Amino acid sequence: MGRGLLEVEGLKTYYPIRKGLLGRTAGYVKAVDGVSFAIEAGRTLGLVGESGCGKTTVARSIVRLVSATAGRIRFGERDVLSAGRDELRRIRSEIGLVFQDSYGSLNPRMTAGAIVGEPLKVRGRMARREIGERVVELLGKVGLSAAQAGRYPHEFSGGQRQRIGLARALALGPRLLICDEPVSSLDVSIRARILNLLKDLQEELGFAVLFIAHDPAVVEFFCDVVAVMYKGRIV
Repeated sequence: MGRGLLEVEGLKTYYPIRKGLLGRTAGYVKAVDGVSFAIEAGRTLGLVGESGCGKTTVARSIVRLVSATAGRIRFGERDVLSAGRDELRRIRSEIGLVFQDSYGSLNPRMTAGAIVGEPLKVRGRMARREIGERVVELLGKVGLSAAQAGRYPHEFSGGQRQRIGLARALALGPRLLICDEPVSSLDVSIRARILNLLKDLQEELGFAVLFIAHDPAVVEFFCDVVAVMYKGRIV
């Protein structure tokens, strides 16, 4: 396996099966069981498989939203699994996440502009005016207007909400985008537009992509390299 921006080696993520009143561990669900792959800077790896095969757990393990049981994850020159809190925060700031549920992933009480600007606000390096300007720029990149910044998620279509999620994921200038079933809930015509937008943005900004999907046709269209997962392993 060659050197890449992201390298995953022998990743295992197991969940304990608890039984009895004392919660005794009776076994493990092997959600991810020895997965290895690499993604080069600016390239796209597609991870395809049926529901429950472990592909989403791989993504969550990479950013430590779940705890890996074993293996190694290297991002750039940094070891993700051994990173302390501050280092992990820096790593996460370089990885953007785009989710399948475009509505559920957006705070319904926040406007589109506030959602896109939230990562910038949390990082705390920009003045309010600068954040506002950056939000307008990001909305423009995903095909939305400045006038739409004041609207709430329920006022947008599914495709537009996914554009908002994409703009948020790009806010901090990530080196890697993890897209977990980003178009599976969209109509076919809208799906193609989002995929083409993502391709254009990748060409412009140069980020790598881990693209997770269950539809082989979508993955083959969008990705440079395809890996198939089945029962926690790449086959």
